[in-house]
Amino acid sequence: LLRVGIRDVARGEDAGGRRAVMRVDLDAARAVACHQAGDEFGRGFQAEFDVRAVARALAGVYRCIVPEACWPVTRSRPLVVIPALNEAESIGAVIRNIRAVGIEDILVVDDQSTDGTGELARQAGARVLRAHQALGAWGAMQTGIRYAVRHGYAAVITMDADGQHEPDYLPALIEAGARHDVVIGACPERGSALRKLAWAYFRMLTGFDYADLTSGFRYYSRGACELLAGEEATLLDYQDIGVLLLLHKAGFRIGEIRVVMKPRQSGGSRIYSSWWTVGRYMAETTLLCLARWQRKRPEHVFQRR
Repeated sequence: LLRVGIRDVARGEDAGGRRAVMRVDLDAARAVACHQAGDEFGRGFQAEFDVRAVARALAGVYRCIVPEACWPVTRSRPLVVIPALNEAESIGAVIRNIRAVGIEDILVVDDQSTDGTGELARQAGARVLRAHQALGAWGAMQTGIRYAVRHGYAAVITMDADGQHEPDYLPALIEAGARHDVVIGACPERGSALRKLAWAYFRMLTGFDYADLTSGFRYYSRGACELLAGEEATLLDYQDIGVLLLLHKAGFRIGEIRVVMKPRQSGGSRIYSSWWTVGRYMAETTLLCLARWQRKRPEHVFQRR
């Protein structure tokens, strides 16, 4: 437009034409300037108010206003994390049995239970975090892992709230954790024929040879917890195969020990509650496996006990 205006002036166009062209040129220049200013403002706004930038700023503020004596201390013991949804019938006994083997650091993440699960867990001696919105099994578990990282725990052991996982195996998990970053409490005998078929299918996709891919009875080292507390792990919907893929990709050593599991005392599985949820789980996990395909087989150590 500027070139057109100059050309028209050079040709001796009348004053009215020149004013019209100059007005068009001015409007165009203003539009370009506004567009550039908008881009600069957008970049500045994003840099200033991006979630990561805000989180860093808040962390800096907390460090300024929170006394150093209140900062988290490093603990040499693990934290047992139990996600729970309407497990009032079993949660009290689960916590008492854990404390009976000498572990006092227990965190229950109450995923909006309506049957008093959180209060019963608190009465049994656990610390309870209640979610303000439904998190799902992995979301609740990740909340507990983030709590452990924030409060300086050396490791996390995840357990179900339904009584399937035997606290008697906790010392064995901790012992195996001295040699591995992640330890799976494996009980392949608990799987039905269809579940074992699904395990075989996922072993083929991932290259894993773990005996129990979906066990929620696991030990995670401090380093593994820091990874699982991060943003990438937040994208997961389930705590089993996706977590193993993420940990393996990061180079963590994963081992297994053989455990015995009891049938559920009450309620039912969140994943196997209907054919719809099973189908969704299979589809999402398949896509996740294909997206993270690796031909190299992971290091695997299985310990029989």
